[in-house]
Amino acid sequence: MRLIDTHTHLDFPDFDADRAALLAEARASGVERVVVLGVAQANWQRVWNTVCAQPGLHAALGLHPVYLDEHRDEHLAQLRDWLGRLQGDPRLCAVGEFGLDFYLPELDRQQQQGWFEAQLRIAQDFDLPVLLHVRRSHAEVIATLKRIRVRRGGIIHAFAGSYEQAREYIKLGFLLGLGGAATWPQALRLRKTLPRLPLDSLVLETDAPDMPPAMFPGLRNSPVHLPQITAALAEVMGVDAERLAHACTRNACALFGWPC
Repeated sequence: MRLIDTHTHLDFPDFDADRAALLAEARASGVERVVVLGVAQANWQRVWNTVCAQPGLHAALGLHPVYLDEHRDEHLAQLRDWLGRLQGDPRLCAVGEFGLDFYLPELDRQQQQGWFEAQLRIAQDFDLPVLLHVRRSHAEVIATLKRIRVRRGGIIHAFAGSYEQAREYIKLGFLLGLGGAATWPQALRLRKTLPRLPLDSLVLETDAPDMPPAMFPGLRNSPVHLPQITAALAEVMGVDAERLAHACTRNACALFGWPC
């Protein structure tokens, strides 16, 4: 089984003690590539250092809505500087993680929208795909993506919306990221939606160290868990695990421009 983990935060301190060993174990289980995402200007260097230290890692840099209080106007210019310096480096694959989070009431929605649109335009300028955080904000994200078109599309991280919302994202050229959430029996709507989704619109992810699957409750999530997550998702969808893995790997390679 050949797998790609399209969404992790492997630079986080949670992995400082065993990052290299964990990645070796993940590679041995079939995880060939892993994307590490930035969330704030302060962690971009840490993300890049992590990616440069191990084979098969790729970086995305962005300004996450949950870290809204940390963002400053000059960080947008610095994001452009980073992307300009790394342009052409195969280890850079996307702009992200950014988006809209309307679940947390303390996060100003208008400010989030401004950061969201600014980063979409940066992705346009550098012709990069985007990796989007979308929580309780599907309608607003879809409306924005219709106004500000990103040519290479991207991934809706941890998709948990409706089938109708999935169709809107797919029409806009986006892939849907699936991970541990749908392995939990209580995710009733998502588990009903998954079998209806076309395989050519899906990618796999862990969100490590967060969102552990039902098989590992309360534990640190990691790319090592991706084969078990894939098998559990395939069971929910009623498809063969190898078929799901093959489709998701092909989709990720096509999005990021990697040989498959």
